[in-house]
Amino acid sequence: MDYDAVVLDNDGVISTMTDPAVMIRAVRDAFGDLGVVNPDQEDVEKLRYGVTPDILQTVADRYGLKPGPFWFRRDMRSSLVQEREIRAGRKALYEDVGSLSDIDQPLGIVSSNQHRTVQTILREYQMEDQFETVYGREMDVQSLHKKKPNPHYLDLAIEDLGAKNPLYVGDSETDVEAAVAAGIDSVFLRREHRATTKLDVAPTYEIETLEALPGLVST
Repeated sequence: MDYDAVVLDNDGVISTMTDPAVMIRAVRDAFGDLGVVNPDQEDVEKLRYGVTPDILQTVADRYGLKPGPFWFRRDMRSSLVQEREIRAGRKALYEDVGSLSDIDQPLGIVSSNQHRTVQTILREYQMEDQFETVYGREMDVQSLHKKKPNPHYLDLAIEDLGAKNPLYVGDSETDVEAAVAAGIDSVFLRREHRATTKLDVAPTYEIETLEALPGLVST
């Protein structure tokens, strides 16, 4: 099938995943910023990845924190540590990202990471001109309601690209779910860190490397 645009997730697709230990430290630092010096490890883990508004509210209430300021500190700390990882080369581009240059259709990015983090990746690796539209999350609580599997940011990117038949590429079930919700086809990229991942929703395609993507876009 011929697609008229390709939108990609970032983490695990374009750039490597951030070391979990680094993200744990960021969450702990966010607690510390607001005077909580020894948060429970389970609560720290809950705020590392896959945070929902309910999870945030529950953890914030446990420590007498306001969700809004707490989440801003969490997101800011998380973005700052990721920016350091990017500049140190530890959060790098996958080697097969060069395959995107073989795609003639316009490209976009939709990530559940912070928008400033995605911008840093593109700037540091000189990829800003390769993507016509880029969406990450704003650093506020409302963004938790709008992130994938909600297709909010994906819909905005599709509109920006003026696409009628776009393809979305991700490495998680929420990526596939967002594509389904947006009414578009999806690609599940099964990299090494997703080798044993089982999906409850079927993607349109499954590939192991971005080298296979150009062939899917125009077949």
